[in-house]
Amino acid sequence: MIRNYGDFIAALREAGFSGAVGGRDDGVFALFRYGWGAEEETGIVWHTGDPDTDPWEWRMRVLDERDDIAYAKLFFQKAGYLTREWYPYFLAARRGGRSFYDEYADGTVSHFAKRVYDAVAGWGSLPLEEIKHHAGFAREDKSKFGAALTELQMKLYLTISGRQAKISQTGREYGWSSTVFCTTESFWPPEVFARAAKIGAEEAVEALTERILTLNPNARENRVRRFITG
Repeated sequence: MIRNYGDFIAALREAGFSGAVGGRDDGVFALFRYGWGAEEETGIVWHTGDPDTDPWEWRMRVLDERDDIAYAKLFFQKAGYLTREWYPYFLAARRGGRSFYDEYADGTVSHFAKRVYDAVAGWGSLPLEEIKHHAGFAREDKSKFGAALTELQMKLYLTISGRQAKISQTGREYGWSSTVFCTTESFWPPEVFARAAKIGAEEAVEALTERILTLNPNARENRVRRFITG
C-alpha cells in the first residue's frame, strides 16, 4: 500500500511504469487510485502541498530529485510515469528507430508539432509560455498548440523536465509556475537510445505486453496495445 512518496517511488521502480497516480487505470495499469475512501485508508491527500503525502507534488519532486524517472503525457494522451529501465522499450515500440524528422518527412507528425519541436530543440528547454511564443502560436491557436504538445510527448520526442517560476517585467515571481519541456534526447543519456536501437519494435511490444500482464492479468488486449504504442 502506498502511503507516502517513498512508497510510491519504490512501487514505481518495481513496476517500471504507471498511469498518473490517482484516478482511473484506463483498463491497463496504475499504481493506485484515490477517492472512494482511499484517503482515509492510506493517508494520501491531494492538493495539500505536502511533498510526502500529496501526489500532485510528486510529479515535480520526481523530476527535481531523480534522474531515472520520466513524467509526461505518456499513456492514452494522459500523464504517466516511466522508468529509465523500461523507457528504451517504449522508444522502440513507438519510434521504431526513426528520428523526428524522418517521421515528419513521412507525414506521421503534424506541422504544428514540428513548430513546437523546433522551438524546444533550438533552445534546449523552454517553459510552456515561451514555447508558444517561439513557435508562433497565437491565443486562438490554443487547441492546436495543446494537441501538438501532447502528440510530441506521446511519441516520446518531448518530455517534461521541471518547472520554472514566472517572472514579471519588474523581476518579481507571479502566478503558478510554468511547466518546462525538453527533448527526450536532452533528458536521457545516450545509452538509453543506444539500448532502444537494439530492440525491434515487435520485440518491444511483446516484452511490454508480458510486463503489463504480470502487473495486471486482467488488462484488455486492445487497451494494452494502445498503452504501449500510443
